[in-house]
Amino acid sequence: MDYTVLICDDDEDILSALEIYLSQDGYKVIRARNGFEAVDAVARETVHLVLLDVMMPVLDGIQAAVKIRELSNAPILFLSAKSEDTDRVLGLNMGGDDYITKPYNPVELLARVRAALRRYARLGGLNEMPATAAEPDAYRTGDLVLDDNQKRVTLDGEDVSLTALEYNILKLLMTNMERVFSSAQIYEAIWEEPAFHVSKTVSVHIRHIREKIEINPKEPQYLKVIYGLGYKVVKLT
Repeated sequence: MDYTVLICDDDEDILSALEIYLSQDGYKVIRARNGFEAVDAVARETVHLVLLDVMMPVLDGIQAAVKIRELSNAPILFLSAKSEDTDRVLGLNMGGDDYITKPYNPVELLARVRAALRRYARLGGLNEMPATAAEPDAYRTGDLVLDDNQKRVTLDGEDVSLTALEYNILKLLMTNMERVFSSAQIYEAIWEEPAFHVSKTVSVHIRHIREKIEINPKEPQYLKVIYGLGYKVVKLT
């Protein structure tokens, strides 16, 4: 499949460099110079992944990501000169899938792009398949059902809208109910790269999942934290 990557940065040199790297790797590239142009591109075109600078005039990357998430579940990879944990967590909270610090290694950037697209391709795009009867690849705990044939999650019969990363994390936990996974194990299984300083990255996505599948995220019924050890999905009848 030919993938389209949207690159958004207000620095023309960075845009040109990104376009060279991605084009040489076989991707179709769309350019945007601010957040408004990025949102407009996602609304008009089929975009499979977004590389989004954080600090931009007119509409910054964080605000643009919020608007893009209303239109698409495509992976969003933030590019930023800020490396503090608070900036990384903010980006993930606003709908980002990954956070790459400038200056970046082109080889690493392309590896992260490929990994994000592999995860997205496995799902074929979330919540786009029609609802049908549950297939054998459906996993249930209480009123929470993950149907991997349809790439669909429901809670009490209602669709739950998840990003590709959130779906894959929940799938990992629901196909191994009652098994505790550490943050590092989750990261290595889902991001497909070694886990270094990833606890906040995983915890942010876990919190997003809880907010979508739990009646009271502060007292979760399904997705539990085992303090000091990791996370698990509880098997309920």
